[in-house]
Amino acid sequence: MDTHRVIGILPDREAGTFAGWLRAHPGVQLICRDRAGSYALGAREGAPGARQVADRWHMRDDLGDYVKKTVAAHHGCIKDHYAALEQAAADQAPDPQQTAERATAVHAGNRARVVRTRQRYEQVQKLKAEGKRIAAITRELRLAPGTARRYFHADSADELAAASLAGWPSMLDDFKPHLHRRWNEGCTNIQQLHREVKALGFRGSYATVYAYLAPFKGKAAPPAVPGPPKIRHITSWIRRRPDNLDAGEQLKLTQVRAACPHLDALRGHVEEFAKMLTGRHGERLDAWIAAVRADDLPHLHTFANGLERDHAAVLAGLTLPYSSGAVEGKVCKIKFLKRLMFGRASYDLLRKMALLN
Repeated sequence: MDTHRVIGILPDREAGTFAGWLRAHPGVQLICRDRAGSYALGAREGAPGARQVADRWHMRDDLGDYVKKTVAAHHGCIKDHYAALEQAAADQAPDPQQTAERATAVHAGNRARVVRTRQRYEQVQKLKAEGKRIAAITRELRLAPGTARRYFHADSADELAAASLAGWPSMLDDFKPHLHRRWNEGCTNIQQLHREVKALGFRGSYATVYAYLAPFKGKAAPPAVPGPPKIRHITSWIRRRPDNLDAGEQLKLTQVRAACPHLDALRGHVEEFAKMLTGRHGERLDAWIAAVRADDLPHLHTFANGLERDHAAVLAGLTLPYSSGAVEGKVCKIKFLKRLMFGRASYDLLRKMALLN
């Protein structure tokens, strides 16, 4: 952490391996680490006198995962809010396309992707119950490591299938207001409208535009209300600093918070944690955990429980100036070079990367 130079590379992420390395290198006084339990255990066993410091970036990243799960769990509130806006905009007039979209959303749970997600979740959880770890499950089921971790740690299959259960977004969503306006102005030539939205950036086919506009033939199109924001967009707005949101994003986040009290409370907790993280106000940790537990936010409770189990290291990370940034930088460089090599990168490019070392 002082020199930003690599002093060793472990062959795996096992606690015993890390503990053995620490015993072979006595005198370590401070250990910066991510939130992996194997590193925490290895540090306790190999250097019991050293002070452990949980890395702030990893705390923020872990929080982001639970924010996404919470948004997915309450996305129905947002969909209901926007459905009410659509109904009001259409002045109670039934719209065939909207009816079809609602029917599609109702049956989203039967989609093949959702079925596969649930089957894979059952496979991973069965192997987990047998005592197998993520690395073994990754090999046995031939999953990507990140995918295996998500399925291993998920509380339910529905949590993983949340995006599918929310219904598929359409690439036409951003262009519907233009189509409705032009249709009501008298332009009912669908080929012309397809050319217009392509000029505005639409990358879909003519068939997509035709299927959407065909039910409007012979009548006016209802006023177009933008569809509900996607889970990833709401997650991003909640996680980011208020001054990093543009005016449109701030307005949409305000609408989301007004539509769902749970997401309103979530945003408040994330803001307070960010202040604690960036200002290194470790003394606020216990009060923050208590405030989280006072709200009906089960996923955030899980995050808070993890912080409490790792309380000493988390408190140090929120108080001391140390972080794992130097380590993460080296790891990212190694991963990038590996991708370049497997991608048959040119010799000159590899030389340039080597000069950065």
